Amino acid sequence: MLIEEEMAKKRPEFQLYNSMTKQKEIFKPIAEGKVGMYICGVTSYDFSHIGHARAYVAFDVLYRYLKYLGYEVVYVRNFTDVDDKIIRRANEKGEDPKALSWHFCQEFLKDMADLQCLVPTHQPRVTDHMELIKDMIAKLEDNRAGERIAVDQRKRNPADFALWKAAKPGEPLWDSPWGPGRPGWHIECSAMSAHYLTHAFDIHGGGMDLIFPHHENEIAQSCAACSESKVNYWMHNGFVTANDEKMSKSIGNFFTIREVTKLYHPLALRQFLLGTHYRSPVNYSISQLEIASESIYYIYQTLQDCEDALFALKDESGTNGKPARISPAAQECISKLNTEFETRLADDLHTPSILNAALIDALRFINSSVLQQLKDKALNRAGLTEDNILHSIEERVLARNNKEFSRSDQIRSDLAAKGIALMDIGKETVWRPCVPAQQLEKPGARPREEEKGSQPAESGQSIVPTDK
Repeated sequence: MLIEEEMAKKRPEFQLYNSMTKQKEIFKPIAEGKVGMYICGVTSYDFSHIGHARAYVAFDVLYRYLKYLGYEVVYVRNFTDVDDKIIRRANEKGEDPKALSWHFCQEFLKDMADLQCLVPTHQPRVTDHMELIKDMIAKLEDNRAGERIAVDQRKRNPADFALWKAAKPGEPLWDSPWGPGRPGWHIECSAMSAHYLTHAFDIHGGGMDLIFPHHENEIAQSCAACSESKVNYWMHNGFVTANDEKMSKSIGNFFTIREVTKLYHPLALRQFLLGTHYRSPVNYSISQLEIASESIYYIYQTLQDCEDALFALKDESGTNGKPARISPAAQECISKLNTEFETRLADDLHTPSILNAALIDALRFINSSVLQQLKDKALNRAGLTEDNILHSIEERVLARNNKEFSRSDQIRSDLAAKGIALMDIGKETVWRPCVPAQQLEKPGARPREEEKGSQPAESGQSIVPTDK
């Protein structure tokens, strides 16, 4: 108890936007030190697209941040594994709906692992909770809440919705007091959220397209089934758009996560999605994915360079692993990054301010000071001066502006052969030491623009950049 009280004192004031009240509110969980969150999951009938990635990466950040703050979090994310779309797709492919749904559930989990999303506490499937769902429908019927909410899918009034859908010949079905059939879409989340988190819990989330009718209908059902039903904070992420139109399977203007991660490292996709605030729309853009890919490469190369610098320092000083002193400037940089991290995430998870500003500033400091000794060695090894490299960078910028991509690639390759790597961070190009290209075969480099789509690199391989 004393530990929980101490943790509560140390936690920053976390402001979260509540879609219900349409304003930011200070986050206060129902139970001190504990958080229950339910996020609506996918309908598993196809590979998930980057609109799904946007939602689950955003809520993964929330999950991680709450854990970072010391909360004990129960995170529930469901699978809708029986649905009209699943049945229709199974019929088209001549497959069993259950087998098809199971397959795409597993593929979704692979995508989430690639994007480094933490595994939720519970991932319930609708088909494993039929008795639970039927019990809630029966309770609604007992409370006379189902008089307008008919037990069928053939609706005349669009405001009505089905609690239980009558089965058609050849469709999956379960016996019930209302005849053979399956649950309506909305009732499943009401039943499973109450089961895993009780009728009153902290956070319920999903995409903005779920506000109506799904979440409004959930509220109606849950409150009718239990007067104590309550969600304190409703969260909704913005859409991923393509040409400023919502990305959607029904429209056909979508890219699957798998398609994108064949061309870019999964962390580049994660970086791209988190580069925009979770409530704002993000427009799918190859150029922005390129920038995100460069940023990820820059981050990991900087980490590698830091390891190399520390290794060299250990060899030269003979400290035998004793910690080196941190300069006042480095300490100030660390402190500033930590403060920015705390401040920005506490402001409704404002990841862009961290990724696009605070983190980049810290990386620039590392590269301008901590890694200078590596740069000096690299220049001596390559027989170049910094002015030589800056001149090459200017040449390359001019070539890119003139769309002379072969020339641009050649400049980059020539420097890489001498142990000098060029990286584009936003509109700025920086250089850093690297292992000379002829000494290191770089597997899985992303294909150049003209090759994309024909010879994709394997997902999860190297993030070595090339020019567009």
